[in-house]
Amino acid sequence: MELEASMRSGRPSSAALRSRPLSIRTKPRRAAPPAAAGADESATEGEPLSPTSRLVDNLYIVVTIGLGSRLNKPAFSAGIARLIAPHPRFNSIQVTDGSEDGNPRWVRVKVKVEDHIVVPALDAAAVAADPDKALEDYVASLSTLPMARSRPLWEFHLLDFPTSEPEVASTVAIRIHHSLGDGASLMMLLLASARSATDPASLPAMPTRAGAIYARRPRSAGGALAFAALVWSYVVLAWNTVVDLWCFAAMVLFSRGEPHTVFSPPADRGVLPEHHNNNRRRFVHRSLCFDDVIFIKNAMNCVYADMIESGKNNEAAWGNQIGYILLRFHLAMCDDPLAYVRKAKKTMDRKKNSLEVAFTHKMCEFFLNTFGLKGGAFIFGGMAENTTIAFSNMVGPTEQIDLYGHPVVFIAPSVYGVPQPVIVHYQSYDRIIKVILSINDQIFPDYRELLDDFAVSFGDIMDAASKLST
Repeated sequence: MELEASMRSGRPSSAALRSRPLSIRTKPRRAAPPAAAGADESATEGEPLSPTSRLVDNLYIVVTIGLGSRLNKPAFSAGIARLIAPHPRFNSIQVTDGSEDGNPRWVRVKVKVEDHIVVPALDAAAVAADPDKALEDYVASLSTLPMARSRPLWEFHLLDFPTSEPEVASTVAIRIHHSLGDGASLMMLLLASARSATDPASLPAMPTRAGAIYARRPRSAGGALAFAALVWSYVVLAWNTVVDLWCFAAMVLFSRGEPHTVFSPPADRGVLPEHHNNNRRRFVHRSLCFDDVIFIKNAMNCVYADMIESGKNNEAAWGNQIGYILLRFHLAMCDDPLAYVRKAKKTMDRKKNSLEVAFTHKMCEFFLNTFGLKGGAFIFGGMAENTTIAFSNMVGPTEQIDLYGHPVVFIAPSVYGVPQPVIVHYQSYDRIIKVILSINDQIFPDYRELLDDFAVSFGDIMDAASKLST
């Protein structure tokens, strides 16, 4: 998943989005070594885990999906068996053989779908009294429970009761080990198994970004001034990139003396140790209107980066592709709610004029490939110890979808296993944007109030933008 005070991609404007079919591309299979005990004899998988997949060994993805109908378990099980279980990563386990390097590898096994579908026996009285709390408590409990390494690391938890969320009649909570893929690739796989609600024979319409997230360079239409402007834009791009990479390196190497704040990870913890998984996380979310976000964007002239047609196909590469953007987290009280938007716009305009996200991704890959897991852990750990909040964003379907015959009301992805007490995700779906918090309730017991503050602040910004536009 896109982590550590970073956003992997900027969201393009609505005019820059186009719909496309979904497809998933995985790496070609390699010839397999002898099968491990219990493995499928016919398997051809024996691919070693990538260094990045080993680095995120203690990270897990939790996706809560609200459904607009009661659960039909046979239909759900059949859909998973047909569209999810056959994927190479979803029918493989991690096996550490007796090889010299001792690196784990993927080994195909026979999957029993029923072992991966959980229908919990919850207290009926507790569910009837407060279904929202019953759901929240159950999903939170997943962050404290280990996953059996003897079978592929994914689960579907079916909770067949309505909540106060509008139109939600049941909920599915999906838990997946991060080594299976990052948020983008897993989202693509999930949606490739869904169908358009208006046309059940069609795959969901997804927005696509044609080209990079960076600001487009001015074209040299002719003349010395135009050429000078083009050259200068690349000079600025190079300078900003060097500055950002230096700040990134300094943060990893030298920032361990930063003042401790309420947002800081506990000082006695190392790099994503096992006991992070023993601290329960709460997963809560709130819906924002996508059209309101677009209204504020237009009122404040927050033009997103121009998107350039890349000419590449629309396949989603499988794996963990992680890049980072460091952002200063400012605490301030402003009389004008739009002051926050102006400051954010200025920051992101500057970040779009840098190749920070691409180079931090390559830097992490270099350290992993050159110095092994310890080198990658040094980078990842330095960042985890010296950042206070992690942000990530995911782009979802632009229309309503059905999942195995169940209408989807919302999609709310999150993670656990990281030291930061607050992780913020943004997920678009149809005409809504979900704000999802993964939060340590021992540090933030009033996490519900924090979530409410998001909605109140957004409302204040919306009101101020409305007055500005008139």
